[in-house]
Amino acid sequence: MTATTAENPDPMAAAPTGGHPQRWLILGVICLAQLTVLLDNTVLNVAIPSLTRELDASTADIQWMINAYALVQSGLLLTAGNAADRYGRKRMLLSGLALFGLGSLAAGLAQSSAQLIAARAGMGVGGALLMTTTLAVVVQIFDDTERVKAIAIWSTVSSLGFATGPLIGGFVLDHFWWGAIFLINLPVAALGLVAVTALVPESRHKQGDRPDLLGALLSTVGMTAIVYAIISGPDHGWTSVQVLASASIGGTVLAGFALWELHTPNPMLDMHFFRNQRFVGAVAGAILVAFGMTGSLFLLTQHLQFVLGYAPLAAGLRTAPLALTVVVLNLSGVGPRLLPKLGTPRTIALGMALVSAGLASIALLGGRHGYGGMLLGLVVMGAGVALSMPAMANAIMSAIPPEKAGVGAGINGTLAEFGNGLGVAVLGAVLNARFTALASVTAASLPAALAGAEGPADRARIADAFAAGLETSQLVGAVAVLAGGLLAALLLRRAERGMAPGCGGGTASRA
Repeated sequence: MTATTAENPDPMAAAPTGGHPQRWLILGVICLAQLTVLLDNTVLNVAIPSLTRELDASTADIQWMINAYALVQSGLLLTAGNAADRYGRKRMLLSGLALFGLGSLAAGLAQSSAQLIAARAGMGVGGALLMTTTLAVVVQIFDDTERVKAIAIWSTVSSLGFATGPLIGGFVLDHFWWGAIFLINLPVAALGLVAVTALVPESRHKQGDRPDLLGALLSTVGMTAIVYAIISGPDHGWTSVQVLASASIGGTVLAGFALWELHTPNPMLDMHFFRNQRFVGAVAGAILVAFGMTGSLFLLTQHLQFVLGYAPLAAGLRTAPLALTVVVLNLSGVGPRLLPKLGTPRTIALGMALVSAGLASIALLGGRHGYGGMLLGLVVMGAGVALSMPAMANAIMSAIPPEKAGVGAGINGTLAEFGNGLGVAVLGAVLNARFTALASVTAASLPAALAGAEGPADRARIADAFAAGLETSQLVGAVAVLAGGLLAALLLRRAERGMAPGCGGGTASRA
C-alpha cells in the first residue's frame, strides 16, 4: 500500500474500487497541467521568425531559447521525481505549477534574448516537477483495474500537445505579439493551482532517511551533459570537441551516479530495479518507440518541406494524423481493452510492430506516392503508439514500488527525452551520410546543397539523393523499433513466467 502523510491517511480508502472517489476529475486537472508543459515544447517553434525580428536574436540565441528549457527539464526529472516522493506529490505539483506560471510571465515580458533564455530555464524547473508529479499522482489515485486506462489518457495529452502546439502558436501570433504565446499559460496555471489545492490528495513516502543530495547533483549534471551533447551534435558535428567533451563528462558523471547509488544507504534511484526483467523490457521498448517516432517525425517534416514543397505550418498540419490517431484510439479505450486480453508482452510487441510498419510505409510509399503514402504510415504509426506507450508506461510504473512513484515517473520521462534525442541524432546521421554519399556534395543539408547546384538537372539529382537518404534512415528506424519491440516482449514474457509460480509479493507483481 502507498505510504502517505500522517495528516491525510490513505486518499484511496474511501473509494469502493480502491481508487480515489474523484479520480477522474483529478485526472482532468492533471492532464490540463501536463498539456500546458507539452504545448510549450512545440509552440515556440512557430515564433522563431518573430523572436529573430523583434528581439534581434541570433541563431545561437534561438537555439538557447529552445534548448534551455529542454536541458533544465531533462536534467532535473529524476531529482524532481525523488523530491515528489519525499516531500509530497501534491506539494511538488503545486510548486511546479507556480514555477511554470512565473517563468511564463517572465518569458512573456522579456525584453532581451538573455532574459527570455533565463525565463525558459525557470520554466524548465517547473516543467520537470509537473512531468514527474502528474504521472506519480495518476499511479496513486487509480487502482490496478483502471490504471492502464488512466495512463492511456495521460499519455494521449502528449500527442494532443504535439498536434495542437503549432496551431495554437500560429493563431496567437496572427492576432497578438510573440509574448502572448507564454502568457496564455497563466490562466491555465492559475486554474491548475486552485483545482490541485481543492482536489488532489497529498501523498508521500514517509521515510526517515536523509535526502540523497550527492545523487541528485550527479544525476542532474550527468543528464544535462548528455542531453546537451545530443542537442549540439547536429549543429557542431558529432566528432567536435564540444560534443565529445559533453558526452564524456555526462557518461562519466552518470557512471559515478550509478556507483554512488549502489553504495549509499539511502539512494534516490535503487539500481536494483534494473535486475527486474519486466522493468528492463519496458525501458528498452520506451526508448526505441521514442527513438523511432521522434526521429521519423524530424525527418518527415524535412521531407514535406524540402522534397514536397509544403510551407512549415502546412507541413506541421500534415503530421497531425499521427497524433490524432493516438488521441482517438486512447480516448476510445482500445488499448486498455486489448491489454488484459493480449497481455503486456503481446500488446507491446503488436504496438511496436505497427510503429515499425508505419515507418516502413512512410519510407517506401512516401517518396513514390507523395503525401498519400505518408498518410497511411502516419495512421499506422499512431495506432502502434496508442497500443504500446501506455502499456510500457504502466509496465515501468508497475515494476517500481508505489512509494517510489515519483522516481518511476522521472525514469519514464528521462527515457522519453533520451529516446527523442537519440532518434534525431542517429536517424539524422544516417540521412546525412546517405545523402552526401549519393549526391557527392560536402554540404550536410539540402538547402545548402541546392544553393550550390549547377542547373535544374543537378538540383533534381540532389533532391533525389535527399529522398533516398530519407528512405534509408526511415527503414533503419523501422528495424530498430521492431527489434526493440521483440526484445521488450521477450524480456517481459520471461519476467511474467518467472513470477508465475506462486510469487505472491514483489514489486513486479503489480499489474
